[in-house]
Amino acid sequence: MTSEFSRIIDIRDMSGKTHELVATQQECAALAKRFSIVSLDSFMAHLVLEKDGATIFARGEISAELQQLCSVTAEEFPAIMSDDIEIRFEPETEKSEEVTPDEEIELTEQDFDVEYYTGDKIDIGEAAAQSLAVAIDPYPRGPHADSADARANISTPEDNSPFAALKNLKK
Repeated sequence: MTSEFSRIIDIRDMSGKTHELVATQQECAALAKRFSIVSLDSFMAHLVLEKDGATIFARGEISAELQQLCSVTAEEFPAIMSDDIEIRFEPETEKSEEVTPDEEIELTEQDFDVEYYTGDKIDIGEAAAQSLAVAIDPYPRGPHADSADARANISTPEDNSPFAALKNLKK
């Protein structure tokens, strides 16, 4: 698979360097299609890479401006997002033994945000794009979602809580 936002870095000469990744219009359009959003108007990643033995850490922030469809009204609305990210790159040889299809494994928090690499190059652009995909709200609520819920008599979790009746009491 070819990444829509590939930024290959040679790990032999990268420790402590800061990388500013900015998606082109074509890359934004391709990522929007991949992530099933209306449009991605801008996408940036600011990453600092550090090497600890064969492990590479990419830490920084991603930010994006996008257009989404409201999960309630299906109206397009703009969203601005930013998220701190930390990605650990491990050599492919560090990957744990293959697991059989019926074998149950337990993942720890450290098992997430790990990318495996071979050779002496990593793709920090694809890793940043994957972080964006995870950060995008899968059920976005636009500016008119609450009024649409109210018109349809759909209550919110707060309306159904044991304390909901208390908000109507007056002193």
